[in-house]
Amino acid sequence: MIYRIYAIVKKEFRQIRRDARTLYLIFFFPVFLLMLFGFALTLDVKNIKIAVRNNDNSPEAREFTEMLQSSSYFNVVGYIYNERDINKYLDEKLAQCVVVFPESFSEDIGSGRTAKIQFLIDGVDGNTATVIMNYMRSASLFYTQIISQQYLARNGLNTFIPIDPQPIFWYNPDLNTTKFLIPGLFSMILILTAVILTCLSIVREKELGSMEQLKVSPLGSLELIIGKTIPYTVVALFVAAFTLLISNLVFGIVVKGNYILLFISTLMFLIAALSIGIFISTVADSQQVAFQIATVATMLPTFILSGFIFPIESMPVVIQILTNFTPAKFYIIILRSIMLKGVGIEAFWQQMISLLIFASVFLTIATIRTKRAKT
Repeated sequence: MIYRIYAIVKKEFRQIRRDARTLYLIFFFPVFLLMLFGFALTLDVKNIKIAVRNNDNSPEAREFTEMLQSSSYFNVVGYIYNERDINKYLDEKLAQCVVVFPESFSEDIGSGRTAKIQFLIDGVDGNTATVIMNYMRSASLFYTQIISQQYLARNGLNTFIPIDPQPIFWYNPDLNTTKFLIPGLFSMILILTAVILTCLSIVREKELGSMEQLKVSPLGSLELIIGKTIPYTVVALFVAAFTLLISNLVFGIVVKGNYILLFISTLMFLIAALSIGIFISTVADSQQVAFQIATVATMLPTFILSGFIFPIESMPVVIQILTNFTPAKFYIIILRSIMLKGVGIEAFWQQMISLLIFASVFLTIATIRTKRAKT
């Protein structure tokens, strides 16, 4: 049995070395996906385009505008001198937000009355509009504190702050969304690589006619699956190490947890992913069909249902149940626990058991289907 499995493994490694498409998937594809999604996919909103309608033209209004401009989150793109131009800036997306200062802005501040600032925000993209609104509220609150301190100092009063909240963000102090998204990218790259390589390898045997020779050989179904799985497990582990290295060099991602736990959990995830690839190969009869099924069966669930971007807790109950059909969901939880939090197995042992169950079920189904195909 060992010699038969070794023969299949040796054959697969030779095939990988000779196949240009496989080498492309191994070396170029992971780096391309990591760079593309790592730089393009971000939940941070920066360089918000702002136009200013200053009806007051006072030092206070100019000071507030300069404060916004000095921040990396805002970019003042123009000043509006006619009320009718406000619609133009928002309609033509010249600005995402228009700040309108009333004529009594400085007068209200000087007399101790509440001064009002109007923020006209483009609400087409609800998420971006909410972020802009929160940024504007934070900027206004900061400027309010400055004005309040100056007002109290002029009147000989001491500043009194009843409650001074001191938020501290653990695990990701800078609230960098790239650090949050990299584990999801990591899992998506691995599942795509493992599933596509495995299913294409087996379906290629069908197209070339060599599967018929394997059917009449002494090679058993389990031996065939093990022989096909081992080479691509090694390749996928190499892709994982390579992707982790690029993540560290380009995005500064540092693994805070145990590397042994990371290796074991990655190996379990790859076995689960390879079992999906073997199952798809028993359904598809051509490499083109196998590639399409593998892409749809891995990329969409990983992107939408795994918690990669959208929190699973916010989904309807029925969708939350469906998320258990993608191993990426469990692996992303493990990755974020190890890479970002640096915690031990006590925080994610349930996810590891779920990966084992998932891999066992799909490997059993794939073995049964392969055995039926041989007979």
